[in-house]
Amino acid sequence: MACESALPAIMDEQALLGLNPNADACYRQRALAYFEQLKESRDGWEVCAQALAKGIYGDDHVKFFCFQVLEHQIKFRHGSLTGAQQQLIRETLMKWLQLQLMGGQPEKPFIKNKAAQVLALTFVREYLTIWPKFFFDLLSLVGLNPHGLDIYLRTLMAVDAEVVDRDILHSPEETRRNTLIKDHMRESCIPALVESWYQILQTYQRSHSELTCQCLEVVGAYVSWIDLNLIANDRFVNLLLSHMSVEELREEACDCLFEIINKGMDPVDKTKLVESLSQVLQSAGFFNVEQEEDVDFLAKFSRLVNGMGQALVLSWTKLTKSGDVKVATETLQALEAKVPLLLQLLVHEDDDISANIVGFCYDYLHVLKQLLLLTDQQKNNAEAIMLAVMKKLTYDDEYNFENEGEDEAMFVEYRKQLKMLLDRLAQVSPELVLESVRRVFTSTMQGWQTARFMEVEVAIRLFYMLGEALPASHGAHFTGDGSKASALQDMMRTLISSGVSEYRHTSVTLEFFETVVRYDKFFIVEPQHIPSILMAFLDHRGLRHSSPKVRSRVAYLFSRFIKTLHSDVPFHFLNSKHMNSYIEDILSRIQDLLELAPPENGFQALLSSDDQLFMFETAGVLIVNGESPADRKQALMRSLLTPLLEAFRLLLNKLTQEGDEDRQTALADCLSHAVGFASRTSKAFSNKQTVKLCGCSEVYLDCLQTFLPALSCPVQRGALRSAVRSFLHRMIICLEEEVLPFIPAASEHMLKDCEPKDLQEFIPLISQITAKFKSQVSPFLQQIFMPLVLAIFEVLSQPAEDNDQTAALEKQMLRRSYFSFIQTIASSGMNEVMANQGAENIERVLFTIIQGAVDFPDPIAQKTCFIILSRLVELWGGKDGLVGFPDFIYKHIVPACFLAPLKTTFDLSDAQTVLALSECTLTLKMIHLRRGLEFIQFLQQEYLPSLHVSPEITQELCQVLQQPDTKVVKNYMKAFFQQAKL
Repeated sequence: MACESALPAIMDEQALLGLNPNADACYRQRALAYFEQLKESRDGWEVCAQALAKGIYGDDHVKFFCFQVLEHQIKFRHGSLTGAQQQLIRETLMKWLQLQLMGGQPEKPFIKNKAAQVLALTFVREYLTIWPKFFFDLLSLVGLNPHGLDIYLRTLMAVDAEVVDRDILHSPEETRRNTLIKDHMRESCIPALVESWYQILQTYQRSHSELTCQCLEVVGAYVSWIDLNLIANDRFVNLLLSHMSVEELREEACDCLFEIINKGMDPVDKTKLVESLSQVLQSAGFFNVEQEEDVDFLAKFSRLVNGMGQALVLSWTKLTKSGDVKVATETLQALEAKVPLLLQLLVHEDDDISANIVGFCYDYLHVLKQLLLLTDQQKNNAEAIMLAVMKKLTYDDEYNFENEGEDEAMFVEYRKQLKMLLDRLAQVSPELVLESVRRVFTSTMQGWQTARFMEVEVAIRLFYMLGEALPASHGAHFTGDGSKASALQDMMRTLISSGVSEYRHTSVTLEFFETVVRYDKFFIVEPQHIPSILMAFLDHRGLRHSSPKVRSRVAYLFSRFIKTLHSDVPFHFLNSKHMNSYIEDILSRIQDLLELAPPENGFQALLSSDDQLFMFETAGVLIVNGESPADRKQALMRSLLTPLLEAFRLLLNKLTQEGDEDRQTALADCLSHAVGFASRTSKAFSNKQTVKLCGCSEVYLDCLQTFLPALSCPVQRGALRSAVRSFLHRMIICLEEEVLPFIPAASEHMLKDCEPKDLQEFIPLISQITAKFKSQVSPFLQQIFMPLVLAIFEVLSQPAEDNDQTAALEKQMLRRSYFSFIQTIASSGMNEVMANQGAENIERVLFTIIQGAVDFPDPIAQKTCFIILSRLVELWGGKDGLVGFPDFIYKHIVPACFLAPLKTTFDLSDAQTVLALSECTLTLKMIHLRRGLEFIQFLQQEYLPSLHVSPEITQELCQVLQQPDTKVVKNYMKAFFQQAKL
């Protein structure tokens, strides 16, 4: 059918068949094409309007389709419709609505929602101009007909979504329009709308609960921006309160009252509103929380009470700041009167109910914190909150530790909220928190053998939480004076000596180790407990626990604990001969946890490879920081790493002969782990304990000899190169110049058959070597410079698909790495590396830097390029500089400094681009410094006139460039280019 012609009498029935979800693909395709045809036609959509107005189709999918076509016209083509067509849309909607009033089969919710959306879009487009009586027309049509009111209320919610909803982003134009719509509605129709809501709520509260709930939702949505007196009056509030007693309505009534309370208003008026509502709710028995069994309602009620409480806190804060002491005191009394209800809800066994009141509780504690002196009642309130927090922190029987799902995640979040309350309580009364936790902890530890796991876990958890709740630096918990230090010390002693580490529940075990490491400074004060704690880490309680989750976490915690022992525990214990023998005992006990698990052995290792990283680091710390002589440290490190090296050689040999791709991947992973483990041991070394001082250089050089052949492995290159490259980074730090003999061969292998990612990761390695060793590596850099540059050029020149974003990003990152490498060489004072490449190669490299500064819209790379150019001008731009370079400055560098900022892609409102311009300006300043008046004359007589810059501006710019204050020059150049681009 030709949709561009006059209005067709019927719709394309064949195309409509494709709207059925079960239709064949060809029918669905035809329906989609028909939809596009109707959307884009000048008047073809009118057939859909006709179908809706006359109720021609009974099929829901066809009706929805017709509304979608109409929606498109209103949304995207309303302005281009004729007056008659706009009138047709209005009439269609009203006729369709009239059909709903006839009481036939009601429409499905998705049809009604789409109709409401179309009505709301029409309202937004036409209310301020051609349909100011939109709501009056709607109301006069529907009257009190429940089918009509259903559409009316849905339309109001759709209008709210279009005009008010703050979660939807609007353009400035839409925001202005929405403000005008709201202003006009307040003046003309809001009182009538409010009256209609009252009538609906009163008429249908018994017979149509769904309609009443819809209406309550509308009131809640609109109350934020209409005159509150229209809602917050006796007749309306009494009606809402009566709904609180109707089971089907009370949750929505609660939400509606919450929105009313939430409305911004004067603090005195807000207090009066909350108090009047509070009195009515209390009289009606809603404060008797224990007698209410409906937890869903109580969750809503808790949210309402939370809103009331927070509103009172806000009022009190404002009144206190304004100095209105009398009214502030009255508001505080009103606030205090809600605390018993707060406590009932906070301690409720349902966590949703409790979580909904946490905000009020937190704010109330903040009020107490600001008061100079607490009354006995306020102290009692704080204590009651403390008891509630301790009770609610406890896990319940249903918590699934092995397979944590959504419920468990919600409880973890809820626990975080409770921790905030505990922290705030500690600010109000640190003594209260300390004594409460101490009491619970001590009594639980005395009888942990017969206590349930959740009681033991929460007791230790509370002790753990004290560390952050009580204001003190980490160590000061035990080294400070007073009762707090001794209380925490007593509790720590009890934790270790009670035997609770034997408790058979993962939550208790984990909490035990977390707390030991949280308070590791305790061992500075009482080092005699170290042996027993080390055993707990090493045996069935920790690293040998039956739970993989516990073993994994303990591997990390053990690593932290060992580091603390070596950095903080007194000299007399750790560095004694006894401790040296103890170190070797630990190493022998963890030996099986340090084995490389080959992919074919089939049995499940105790620790994952990630966990083993911590174990290797721990072993390294034990060896390096002990008091053994260097030869003993070397022997221990060799015995730690030799099994890795032997396994590596075997596995690498297997990999080169393996044909199966999956097996190759598994072997490469294992080889990468081996390199990673060796690398991790090197983290134990420091400026005080270097590889050389510990006699371990030879061991790590052996590692390099063993690992480097993996670079030439023909399969799994990416994974192996990445692992070995990371190891080289570590060795450059640890072995210093002893690593240098290995770099040329390693570099040669890594530059063969490079991918962009390989090159990009290789450049930082070369840059690290350049920055660290400078002139020592100059011969090597001169040799590798052009092969590396050519490899980069080759990768960058490879064609890529236009829409391949990944390839484009990889090239951009590689380009940045390349420029960064050149910058490192230039800034390391090694100009001979580039200067000795031959004139043709130097020129080629220089042109890439000019290109990077001007042609690529990447401000990060442009900034680097200008830094390089500035540095090269400094090195080669003087009278005794590189032959031919001054000519290059005038032909290429000066033009780059002007052409780059003049590009349309050079966005001076972008912070990175401004930094690039800053470096560009410094390059011009450096040219002036090196070439002097000759440069100024070149700008005045040749270059700026070629850009058609006026003589006045030319003169001004040249004067500014000669200014010593670079800030003045930068500001001028920014203004110059902003003006030039207008």
